[in-house]
Amino acid sequence: MQFNGLLKSKLSGVGTSIFSVMSQLATENQAINLAQGFPNFMCSKELISLVNKFMNKGFNQYAPMPGLLALREQIAIKTEKQYSAVYNPETEVTITPGGTLAIYAAIEALVTPGDEVIIIEPCYDSYTPSVRLAGGVAKYARLQYPKYTIDWNDVKKLVSFKTRLIIINTPHNPTGSVLSASDMQKLEKIVENTDIIVISDEVYEHIIFDGLEHQSVCRFPKLAEHSVVISSFGKTYHTTGWKLGYFLAPENITREIRKAYQFMAFAANTPMQHALAEFLKRENEYLELGAFYQEKRDFFRKLLKGSKFKLMSCSGSYFQSVGYEKITDMNDVEFAKKLTIENKIASIPTSVFYHNNADNKVLRLCFAKDQDTLEKAAEALMKIE
Repeated sequence: MQFNGLLKSKLSGVGTSIFSVMSQLATENQAINLAQGFPNFMCSKELISLVNKFMNKGFNQYAPMPGLLALREQIAIKTEKQYSAVYNPETEVTITPGGTLAIYAAIEALVTPGDEVIIIEPCYDSYTPSVRLAGGVAKYARLQYPKYTIDWNDVKKLVSFKTRLIIINTPHNPTGSVLSASDMQKLEKIVENTDIIVISDEVYEHIIFDGLEHQSVCRFPKLAEHSVVISSFGKTYHTTGWKLGYFLAPENITREIRKAYQFMAFAANTPMQHALAEFLKRENEYLELGAFYQEKRDFFRKLLKGSKFKLMSCSGSYFQSVGYEKITDMNDVEFAKKLTIENKIASIPTSVFYHNNADNKVLRLCFAKDQDTLEKAAEALMKIE
């Protein structure tokens, strides 16, 4: 069946997400999937029991549009404890069906046609399409390869009277880099005395290593006044399939985003919100997450030591980037497909995180997997010459 009328695409040149493409290729070739960023182990049985409890109690209808107040209150408590930042749970905390929708709702609400949005590459692949759908114009700064640090002078040069948003991500997907307090202070100076709003994608906030401390924009009061903070229960509790996240923002910014959000999803999953409102009180569940994933990172890196792959620095998230320039000069998309088909290891080529497909011969591997999976994956990768 095909529509034969005039069809104008709002996202010309955009195909299926690379995450879907590589996961499908992994399935077709029975490959170990280190591509898409999801754990292959169970979440907390207690959390599942709580969801079931609230389902059986009859909490199966629409939640309030901004989210269950009890959950928003727990998020506000957690945020104040973690970052010394005070958010009003009624007017400044909003629950959404996942972090990606929160990002989209914020961009759709805040960007008008012709507005410019500064995006720092490599970046999560939803940012640019969301800006385009809102009629905005993306402007790109770039993390400095191979350490993936930001030159804030490059960002500052992109600022104009049309700049509406700056989008940042820390801990960073796909590189595993993290922003420092100094980075946040420099960003704070850029947006000071302007109408620029920062969208800070912090979905990996608790997955940070080597004694580093997550520098949320919440920690910097003047910056927080300009910022929308995005977070994800899926990343924190190993439940990416539940699609539950939230955003924090000053009341007047929140009001505008909620106007758009209510027509996108209206509300998020009700029994899961009730369960998370209780589970969020167990601080160790998220406070110990960094150590949990650092053990996996260190284990995986140790297994790959001596391989032909170059292990890039990884200070946060559950992604390990590896360089392959000693193996082949093949472009990263083709090499990733070859690894999946011939070596049965699926990865993500990092060129897809750049608007111009910059190819540094680097692949992203997800280590949010059980020990057996990581061992099998490493064994296959070690054989590659």
